[in-house]
Amino acid sequence: RGRDSRCGRTSRTADLACTGIDNIAEAITLLELNNWDLVAAINGVMPQENGILQSEASQANIYGPHSQAATAEAAVAPPATSSSSSSPPSSSSAFCPVLPSRHIVERQPRMLNFRVEYRQRTVEVVVEEGSAVGEIKHILETELQVPISKMQLKGWKSGDVSDITVLRSLHLPKNNSLYVYTHLLFPNFLLVISHREAQRDYNLNFPGSRTIQEVKRNVSDLTNIPVRHQQWEGWPAAASDDSMTLAASGISYPCHHLSVCRRSSPANNQEPTEECADVHMVSDSEGDDFEDASEFGVDESEMFGMGSSTGCRKAALMPENSENESDALLHFTAEFSTRYGECHPVFFIGTLEAASQEAFYGKARDRKLLAIYLHNDESVLSNVFCSQMMCADSIVAYLSQNFITWAWDVTKEANKARLLTICTRHFGSVVAQTIRTYKTDQFPLLLTVMGKRTSNEVLNVIQGNTTVDELMMRLMGAMEIFSAQQQEDIKDEDEREAREMVKREQDEAYQLSLEADRKKREAQEREQAEQLRLQQIQKEADDEKEAIRLSLEHALPPEPAEEGGEPISKLRIRTPSGEFLVRRFLGSTKLQILFDFVASKGYPWDDFKLLTTFPRRNITQLDPASSLLEAKLFPQETLFLEAKE
Repeated sequence: RGRDSRCGRTSRTADLACTGIDNIAEAITLLELNNWDLVAAINGVMPQENGILQSEASQANIYGPHSQAATAEAAVAPPATSSSSSSPPSSSSAFCPVLPSRHIVERQPRMLNFRVEYRQRTVEVVVEEGSAVGEIKHILETELQVPISKMQLKGWKSGDVSDITVLRSLHLPKNNSLYVYTHLLFPNFLLVISHREAQRDYNLNFPGSRTIQEVKRNVSDLTNIPVRHQQWEGWPAAASDDSMTLAASGISYPCHHLSVCRRSSPANNQEPTEECADVHMVSDSEGDDFEDASEFGVDESEMFGMGSSTGCRKAALMPENSENESDALLHFTAEFSTRYGECHPVFFIGTLEAASQEAFYGKARDRKLLAIYLHNDESVLSNVFCSQMMCADSIVAYLSQNFITWAWDVTKEANKARLLTICTRHFGSVVAQTIRTYKTDQFPLLLTVMGKRTSNEVLNVIQGNTTVDELMMRLMGAMEIFSAQQQEDIKDEDEREAREMVKREQDEAYQLSLEADRKKREAQEREQAEQLRLQQIQKEADDEKEAIRLSLEHALPPEPAEEGGEPISKLRIRTPSGEFLVRRFLGSTKLQILFDFVASKGYPWDDFKLLTTFPRRNITQLDPASSLLEAKLFPQETLFLEAKE
């Protein structure tokens, strides 16, 4: 007891001087949590850089917990007087030694870091521990351009806090994560509804945006009284239209009392079973955790009208043994809209395989998570989960933006068996076995699935006993894991596309090179063919000329002898190459024979002309039938050949 008394006095002095904690119970609690280690308790609420004695902390590490306590007490003890120093030390003074003032480090305010997420943005906020929550909102109002009146900070470990709450009272760590939720400008109303026949009260929380008609539908699920058979008392005179919102109906704020009973005879009323049941209808702006249907204080079949023959039984969300999955999901979507309104996630119409293809197998930047919603009408949680969670504006918007949502109704055993077969085919037997292990009262289930390179991975299985805030946090957690994987996939895809582009460019360059080589080869082949053709033509022409020359050579008369009875004409003909053709002809020989002789030597008279030297005459222009004597080419003459122009 003496030690506890000393430690209690010491803790009060130290906490008040070092930490600012003046609540004795809170100081004792901190000491008990730290096994009566004073330095550890002080460090838990005030880090070393914010005022802990640096030199004493190092001594405490050397000499153990008793020295740590003594050192910490010395830091907060007042300076000793000369009289006290000369007196013998008592147990109290030994426990609280005096240290020089030079050891005390100036205390700095403790700073807290907040990482605040809002939609696709992240804002880092740093404030002092002594600040209020409202100061964080003022900073976020400037950064996010969201009015404080529409802003609600979520993610506090102690639950929702008010704007005037001091951060120090929350005992927060240095680094914290929050997210901003922007709610509608409607207050929350507490409706205390008395069910007169059952003698039961229901405490229902609704946002002001809910309509009177929606309240009556929820009460119908709780009391098993159809809306058309409900008789109400307590609504204001202004609440004449069921489509009117609670905020506009004129009911009392924050609490309003109503009563309801059945219009039919009292014989059909249920027997009273409990005196009072508190039911918290979770709204989009607020929600409390509840574990199972027992928190509602009502039986499942009684609460949702599934076990009474007098209740209005709802149509099944999905027909049994439907052969076509698309038709079944169309029916599911239509019935879901009829029950809970048009504000709900966009359910994918098609097979689970098609939904997986849509979510996982596009380009990395376009991929999404797959949300599989499994409904069971026999679960007490289904109606609340659908109306308050799946139809919440924030959940609908988040699912629509980041998920492909596929749904299935497992109320009927045949549909459940078919779902297990589908899940086994796409995700393996482990997922199917996991779904099989969940009991009816744990439904609905919301599975978040992420596509991976080789297989699909189920990230979360969210049960029906959750709240809007917890559901949003689970979805955001799955999205954070998916975003990290998506960035890796985008990087890999970009690198793969870059490699493919380089390969494609190389292939295109190679094909262009092949095409150029082909065209060059074809041009060479054409050129060679043309050369061969011309050579062939030339050869044919040469052969023809040679044939003509030979025929002319054979047709020439024999060369006459030098001595004979007839006159002889000796002709010397110079060719273009400088050679001379010498031959004797009879004077009576026709010029045509001379032309044939020259042609037989390769100089046809069509191409060459035969000229005399002086006077210059063109013999080829003379009459070929005239003789050499007539052409005055006797007895001898020198001629030369010249190509015609």
